[in-house]
Parts: sequence; structure tokens; C-alpha cells
Amino acid sequence: MKQTLVLKVNPDKPETEKMQIAANIIKQGGLVAFPTETVYGLGANALNPAAVSALFKAKKRPLDNPPIVHVENVNTVYTLAEQVPPKATQLMKLFWPGPLTLIFKRSPTVPDVTVAGLDTIAVRMPKHNVALALIRLSNCSIAAPSANLAGKPSPTSAKHVLADLNGRIDAILDAGPTSVGVESTVLDMSVDPPMVLRPGGTPFEALREALSDVVLHPFVAAEKELPVGKARSPGMKHKHYAPNADVTVVEGDIPAVVAKVNEIAETHKRKGAKVGILATDETLISYHADVVKSLGSRFNLAVVAQNLFRLLRELDAEGVDAIIAEGVPTEGLGLAVMNRLRKAAGYRIVKAS
Repeated sequence: MKQTLVLKVNPDKPETEKMQIAANIIKQGGLVAFPTETVYGLGANALNPAAVSALFKAKKRPLDNPPIVHVENVNTVYTLAEQVPPKATQLMKLFWPGPLTLIFKRSPTVPDVTVAGLDTIAVRMPKHNVALALIRLSNCSIAAPSANLAGKPSPTSAKHVLADLNGRIDAILDAGPTSVGVESTVLDMSVDPPMVLRPGGTPFEALREALSDVVLHPFVAAEKELPVGKARSPGMKHKHYAPNADVTVVEGDIPAVVAKVNEIAETHKRKGAKVGILATDETLISYHADVVKSLGSRFNLAVVAQNLFRLLRELDAEGVDAIIAEGVPTEGLGLAVMNRLRKAAGYRIVKAS
């Protein structure tokens, strides 16, 4: 088993010496986990097929689930994509660096494994000094899905990465917790009108303000499993974001949700199960279970997004058998939160009324 090197770095001014160690690993075809503003990513040289194949293997990631390619310079996009529509140029100026991934028709220079055999490529420029420094010093674009075992909640700290991938990857750049907490929004620019395939750190409303014709893929707000064929975006196929415990999401008006969550918790407890509840600040005191944690205020969905994956992992660490989660409003970052919760629950959704 390989030793995973952990390098603690300053998130604002990453130490060049440590960054160079990580960049050398990437150059040599190795795997480095690094922070972005959204979640920690697991990076490999995007143009090195053997390195990208090793990345899939380390994560136990299905080969039909394409990673996102991270760049440090907008000019790199024109070497990875066959065509960059004017609308995409506009969005890159507005939202990059930031939590927005754009999908383009791929350039022939990109290895098949990097795009999961698709004719498209997903690209973004992360808004994090450590990520940007790693890409720059590695002198290549970096393919990087989230740095967790496939299907598990995404990692928002180096501790989460270590829990999943210790001994499976070469190094981790530890720059503390991430700020957004859910992955980037994925927008398909290879179709007209542009289509959101995964909600994330850039709200749909912000995209609509910039491009009035942006639409949501039906999958984004789905309340049941939908067939998606070939997935152009991560998060569209396979089990995602799921803790070990069974998750149920309860949606509806607050009083009805509280009553239903307590009812489901009681049913589990009667069967001898250890129950965890994901509440919000406004409802925290209304619940009685083995473990109750608050995602944050329902009126601050940015904080809810920031806390989501960490709390799912914490509930697993507490050894709960069942997790009951409150639904939150679907505006702004709430759309991404609900997309992740519904996927984590395998679409086990209860409507409270």
C-alpha cells in the first residue's frame, strides 16, 4: 500500500516548495487531491491516459462517468474544445474563476478516457489559489472528480479525503475546509439552448440573468430516478453523495415536515435502529432522535450547502442506521442541496402534508 503524503498549505498564499512537490507528482503521472472552492478534487494530468485511468481506479469510479477538466487559463479551453460558442465566452468572463463547469465539443487531442468516451468535454476554472497554483506548476490541465470513493459524500476537508483514499493516492494538499460545499454547476454549451445538467455553486438564477435561454435538464429537479443514457456530466448516473446509512428526505411545509420526521424517526427507533436527523436551525429543538444536527438556517442556503456533505459524513461516523433529512427551499443554492439530498436518498422522498 502506498503512503499518501499530506502537505498542509496556506489557502491564500500556498508555499511554492510544497506546491512544487505536488506538481511534480502530477507531471510524473501521479494523483494529488487538492482543494477547490466547491469540494476537494482528485487530480491527474488530463492529457495522460494512464494517469486518468489510475484516477478512476483509485476512486473505484465507473469508466462512463466523465471527470471535469480544470484549467488555470482561459486560453487552455481553446486547446481542449473544438469550438467555443460566443455565449460560453460571455459566461467565462462573468463566472470564471468560479463554480461553473461548461461542456463543449471536445478536441481530438483529449484522450478518450478523460471524457469517458464522449464527444464532449467538461471544463472549469476553480476559484482557489491552491488549485490554480497546482495547475500552473504542473504545466497541464488537470482532470479532477471529487476526491472520495465513488458514491460517497463529496469531501469538503482533507480529513474526508484521507478517510476515503489514504493509501490509494500519492498526496493531499490540505488547505482547510472548502467554502461552497457542493460541486460546481454543470452547463452544457454543446446544445442549444444551453442546458444545466447539474445544479451547483453557481445558482440557476444567476445563469438566467446572464443568458435568458438557459434551461434545466429534467434530471436536475427530479424526484425519482430518470434514465439519462450517456451521462455528459458527473452526478447524472450511478449512486452519488450517499452515506452508509439509509437516507430519507421529507419535503413540505415546516410544521408538516417536523411532524413527519418525528413519526418516521419513531418507527425506526421501534425497530431498534439508531436514528440521525438533519434539521435546520429553525426546527432543531423540535426533534428527538439519537443524533440531531442542523444544516444551518433555512434562510441562509449558502451555509446549508457548505455543511451538507460534512454532516452526512459526521452522521456516518456516529454509526446511525437511518438518516432523516428535512427538505429545504429550491431557490439559489437550495436547488443543488436538494439535488444532492434526493440522490443520497436514492429518491426515497416523503411528502409531508
